[in-house]
Amino acid sequence: MKIVVRFAVFSCLLIWVSCTPKKKDSTSDLTLIPYTVVKAFPHDPTSFIQGLTIHQGKLFESTGQDNSWISEVDIASGKHDKKIILDKKYFGEGICILNNKLYQLTWQNRIGFIYDLKTFNKIGEFKYNHEGWGITHNGKNLIVSDGTNKLHFLDTLTLKEMSTLTVKDKDDEVDDLNELEYIEGYIFANQWQTNYILKIDPATGEVVGRMDIAPLAEKMNLLNPSADVLNGIAYEQKSKTLLITGKLWPTLFAIRFQKPATN
Repeated sequence: MKIVVRFAVFSCLLIWVSCTPKKKDSTSDLTLIPYTVVKAFPHDPTSFIQGLTIHQGKLFESTGQDNSWISEVDIASGKHDKKIILDKKYFGEGICILNNKLYQLTWQNRIGFIYDLKTFNKIGEFKYNHEGWGITHNGKNLIVSDGTNKLHFLDTLTLKEMSTLTVKDKDDEVDDLNELEYIEGYIFANQWQTNYILKIDPATGEVVGRMDIAPLAEKMNLLNPSADVLNGIAYEQKSKTLLITGKLWPTLFAIRFQKPATN
C-alpha cells in the first residue's frame, strides 16, 4: 500500500500539531526550520534504527547492534514484512535504494552490501576506507557519512570514492554526521547525540538550516525510558512528507515543513 494512502489509516499521539521549537535567541533562530506533525504511527521499540528510506511508496528500515537487519515495514502497524538478517559479525548501518538496488553500510567492518530490491538477494559488496554511518543518493552518486564532518561521494558503477565534502556551520566544522536523506537538492543529516536534523548545501558544505526535534524526543523518553537518540529520516517526495524516528523509539512521525524545503 502506498504511504500517501497509509497516512489515513492510523491516528494516535497527535497532541503535537506544531513543533516549532521555542526561541533561544535571535541569532541561533535564523536557521531553524519550522515543521508540523501530521501523523504518528507505531514503531517497533526494539528497533535500534540505523537507516530509513522510502521507495515507490514503501518504507524500508535497517538496524544495528547484534541483531542487524533490513526490513520492509508496514507503516500502519510498524510490523516487518520481510527481512535481510546480517551475520552477527556485522553491525548494520544506513541504507538507500537506487536503480532497483538496495545499498547497506556496516559500521567498522568497512564493507557495504548490495541487494536486489525485489528479491532481497545479495548481489554484490563494496569496500570503503572509513567507518560507515549514513547513506543516501542524489540520483548520480551515493553519499556516505562516517561520523565525522566529512561526506563521501561514490560513483554508482565502480563504487569508488569520487570526492568528499567538508560540512561547516560558518567557520566551525560540524562533526557526528549520521543518517542521511537527500531532499529537494539538499542533504539532510541527523547529528548524532543531538536532537538536530541539519540541512546542508551540497555545493558548499554549509549548514543552511536545522530542525530541532527535541519536543518529539522528549515525548519518546516518557513513553519508553530506553529510547535512544534521533536516527531515521525518510522523504516521500509526492506528498512532501518527512518520516522521522529514533533508536528504540515506539513512534514514527510524519511531519511536513511549514515552508518549502528548498527555501
